[in-house]
Amino acid sequence: MSEESLNSWEEAESIYEFTVNNLKGEEVPLNNYKGHVCLIVNVASKCGYTKKNYEELVELHQKYADSNGLRILAFPCNQFGKQEPGDSEKICSFIEARNVKFDVFEKINVNGSDAHPLWKYLKLKLKGVRGNAIKWNFTKFIVDSNGQPVERFASSKNPKSLVSNLEKYW
Repeated sequence: MSEESLNSWEEAESIYEFTVNNLKGEEVPLNNYKGHVCLIVNVASKCGYTKKNYEELVELHQKYADSNGLRILAFPCNQFGKQEPGDSEKICSFIEARNVKFDVFEKINVNGSDAHPLWKYLKLKLKGVRGNAIKWNFTKFIVDSNGQPVERFASSKNPKSLVSNLEKYW
């Protein structure tokens, strides 16, 4: 399901029906992640949560990608305080400087009518404590190995504190 399929996201049965673009603009079908537990997160390079979240996401990836099949899918977003102002090239430089090896995709919107369909789907499946909307950078979704969103966490929840939650799905 591409970005053009703005209404069919409501009928999706898993994240595997979506396609996203990587930082080079190439389409990546999320069915490439079948059988993997995924941690999906909206990221920003200039947020107060940036340093700790990126450090801990890198650590989780290093520790669990090979041993447990964890896949981290990061989506830059500039909707919160304009804290991800860079283009794909600047985002690439930013993540390379932090030794990021997990998958980072093109900058998207996570809220509003132009939100990426994947994020509309995630919000439909797992509402936050104050409704559907993503409240800030670094909101996290755990998706099980069947492509089902199973848990949602606020920005303030550090990635390393999710290990016990992730372990339930490995």
